[in-house]
Amino acid sequence: MTERQPAEGKREKDRPWLMRTYAGHSTAEASNELYRRNLAKGQTGLSVAFDLPTQTGYDSDHILARGEVGRVGVPIAHLGDMRRLFQDIPLEQMNTSMTINATAMWLLALYQVVAEEQGADITKLQGTTQNDIVKEYLSRGTHVFPPGPSLRLTTDMIAYTVSHIPKWNPINICSYHLQEAGATPVQEIAYAMSTAIAVLDAVRDSGQVPAEKFGDVVARISFFVNAGVRFIEEMCKMRAFGRIWDRVTRERYGIENPKQRRFRYGVQVNSLGLTEAQPENNVQRIVLEMLAVTLSKDARARAVQLPAWNEALGLPRPWDQQWSLRIQQVLAHESDLLEYEDIFEGSHVIEAKVTKLVEESLAEIDRIQEMGGAMAAVESGYLKSQLVSSHAERRARIESGQEKIIGVNIFETTEPNPLTADLDTAIQTVDPAVEARVIASLQHWRDTRYQPPFNHPRPCKALEKLKEAAKGTGNLMEATLECARAGVTTGEWAGALREVFGEFRAPTGVSSAPVAVPAEEGSAMSEVRRKVDLTAKDLGVGKLRFLVGKPGLDGHSNGAEQIAVRARDAGFEVVYQGIRLTPEQIVDAALAEDVHAVGLSILSGSHAQLVPDVLERLRVAGATDIPVIAGGIIPNGDAEQLRAAGVAAVFTPKDFDITGIIGRIVDEIRKANKLDPLEVPA
Repeated sequence: MTERQPAEGKREKDRPWLMRTYAGHSTAEASNELYRRNLAKGQTGLSVAFDLPTQTGYDSDHILARGEVGRVGVPIAHLGDMRRLFQDIPLEQMNTSMTINATAMWLLALYQVVAEEQGADITKLQGTTQNDIVKEYLSRGTHVFPPGPSLRLTTDMIAYTVSHIPKWNPINICSYHLQEAGATPVQEIAYAMSTAIAVLDAVRDSGQVPAEKFGDVVARISFFVNAGVRFIEEMCKMRAFGRIWDRVTRERYGIENPKQRRFRYGVQVNSLGLTEAQPENNVQRIVLEMLAVTLSKDARARAVQLPAWNEALGLPRPWDQQWSLRIQQVLAHESDLLEYEDIFEGSHVIEAKVTKLVEESLAEIDRIQEMGGAMAAVESGYLKSQLVSSHAERRARIESGQEKIIGVNIFETTEPNPLTADLDTAIQTVDPAVEARVIASLQHWRDTRYQPPFNHPRPCKALEKLKEAAKGTGNLMEATLECARAGVTTGEWAGALREVFGEFRAPTGVSSAPVAVPAEEGSAMSEVRRKVDLTAKDLGVGKLRFLVGKPGLDGHSNGAEQIAVRARDAGFEVVYQGIRLTPEQIVDAALAEDVHAVGLSILSGSHAQLVPDVLERLRVAGATDIPVIAGGIIPNGDAEQLRAAGVAAVFTPKDFDITGIIGRIVDEIRKANKLDPLEVPA
């Protein structure tokens, strides 16, 4: 392809991609202030992070919401919160991405009503609701309803938006979270495409969209993709994605218009690869990952959001988010990247890699279709067990040094880091008093929603209509909009649907995961197995029993699953019931199963409230001989407080040696039971 230089005036620069920062915390008012500040800095779109109660359909005063309110995003419980979130931001002129899945229909309804109140023409609204429930079952854990009703909610939203909000992307099929859960590039492509096929088949078969308008449905399907640090492979992955999507939409759905077949994707580059050790190295990782989705014009993302350098430490501050935005702006506005056609066209190296990815991904897609499609593969546990297995293999490569991570398992020596000299100020903390204020505001809304100035109708009629619609087969969007206008809360809307649809506990994938680290003679794993066996013998039990618990609403279960699998392989009997448990349920299970240790995994920041609750309940039950171990993104100051409260050990992302962690757990069991330490072999 002939190169065309801009200096000769032959070609205009391409428009930059949408630049976003994933943001939201504390309250609607605080998040609104953050959004307006980011837009003033040159951000060109909004990406809303919701807190876990909002994502899982609970109000802020629900028992499971304790410690989670405003932590990982903004709490939105009703129309008043949504009004405050977008105060003085004209939605008709905005492109808004909302990371919301199980409750996506509800949040879109609130967004539409606020836009109408602003006087917007809703046919001009632009943005995206993530709305990919399959990956929630597999990796992110904010699902609520079973697969069938969840797919119905998605189908109804797609049918509604195509007719009423034609510029909206009603679903953002996510391979991002699959990579975070350990997916290989082939699994990422195959599982995301299988989800897209399941969704498109459901919309087609619902009869809600005329055949002649089905191309409009395909044209609004977007994808949300992860880009890791292996940026050649990642860029080839994006080209493979585009080729497969073009083929599927043309051959399976008969879409002739090439514009409607275009693979449209946004990207958040990989947070899994960000390290707590030497976190300054995360900046160059982020840059490399961004290049994977911007260098190739024919496979360039339409929207990019970058994590901050300190995400492995805690919640990024506004300055950290600004740094990530500036990284994008330098590439788009200072470099010559946007002045050229695709610079990889004709590369035989790239072409060979893309062809291989396409072939292997199509074979895996066919395998999933033979099982009955993505939903059947979720319910059977196949997809989850494959991801747990891939993740276990990756962890084993890191621990053995086969996969090198700078500052973690190689080149670990470092000068003092001025960026993290004061860890307490290197991240943003959410004021613990926020939760009480949000709950008080929610209670005030419930008490006054029928009064001036809002005069909402009583919500009970709207909720009854929603339940009746859910029991039937009609589209649920109109009933949901009526609930929004009636001042219904997030918990009330989801609660009504829970009554009709029930809830779903997804397969954990732990029991079926193969052994990742064999206990070969002389290995670290064989030594840990010896310690487990000797300790069980000393305690007079057949096997040591270890409960792995996920308290609260944090659905990031990857770490908990890897601990559970490795403990199983080390000889423990492992009790792991999955995500979303109360401290009371965890303690009840620990006592019923007569376990020798409890491991709590929390990444959402709610450890400060939930872990001490578990400790207190064990104390009241007279089970102080059961050591409690905590793991997750836990700042140093919090870790000290947890240890002072009685936690036996605290592990964070810098502790990458899982086999070593299991060995430490055995040591804590011996200490709690007043057994002598085991001698380490010379």
